[in-house]
Amino acid sequence: MNTLYFKYAVEVEKAASITRAAENMYMAQPNLSKAIKELEETLGYTIFDRTKRGMVPTEKGADFLTYARRIVEQLNEMEMLSQNGGNCEQNFKVSIPRGSYVASGFTRFLAELNQKEEMDLTISETNSMEAIGDVVDSKCNIGVIRYQNIYENYFLEYLKNKGLKYRKIWEFEYVLVMSEQNPLAKLKNITPEDLEKYIEIAHGDTEIPYISNRTATGDKKQGKKILVYDRGSQFDILTNIQNSYMWVSPIPESYLEKYGLVQRACNVEHNKYKDVLIYREGYKFSDFDLLFEEKLNESKEEVSSKPYLWRTV
Repeated sequence: MNTLYFKYAVEVEKAASITRAAENMYMAQPNLSKAIKELEETLGYTIFDRTKRGMVPTEKGADFLTYARRIVEQLNEMEMLSQNGGNCEQNFKVSIPRGSYVASGFTRFLAELNQKEEMDLTISETNSMEAIGDVVDSKCNIGVIRYQNIYENYFLEYLKNKGLKYRKIWEFEYVLVMSEQNPLAKLKNITPEDLEKYIEIAHGDTEIPYISNRTATGDKKQGKKILVYDRGSQFDILTNIQNSYMWVSPIPESYLEKYGLVQRACNVEHNKYKDVLIYREGYKFSDFDLLFEEKLNESKEEVSSKPYLWRTV
């Protein structure tokens, strides 16, 4: 049986479309359709039902795809081992949300490594759906995703369907971050109405499985908004556009001091979030994975024990 066909089937499941899967793999759609048909004939059962919602795994197809994903993961890991020549002992890749305490945890992790030895490290700050895809496709072995509690069932079901496990890192409420010079920084009690005349900075690629795209702050009102896709630009804007603000996970004090920012609480609905560590079912954590998790929890503990919501300005 051609193992390349396993990769094809996994990509079709991920894209839920033969056409999109073919585009993702830079191949002709008829060739992919033929390959899936040949695979189904070899197996003796149908992997996908062709529905109005796209390519949906059959009951037997879902079982097959669980095994196929594992085989594809192992093949990808063997390819990575070959590319690295097996010589780089400090090898670590992770996809994380654009959260400052998470980035701080990664920095702590780096500080523990042997700077004199070879290392192959990759950190990707991205949205939750991309992080899930990176772990499923073995681009990294672990990842961190963030979601609002009101959408937890959607994410947990999606993780289950993708053959992923998870463990909770932190549950928290979003806070407002803004320049020290922002008039909002002088208010003791900020209300949603107070925000209406100010500019919101938000991540522009937040996505929730099974339902349409939502903004980073869920059900919060639309108004003046600037969409960003990296933490660096958001800090620059917050610092220089003094009537702007952003909803974020609590930020380490060092970041606030560096950029001249403050954090403030604001009572809004559906403001509970969770960060969870995700990994493939059956995956055995490496020493580097465990070290990263340890340093991430250290960063979380420091931020959660020192909320800094009312630092004097």
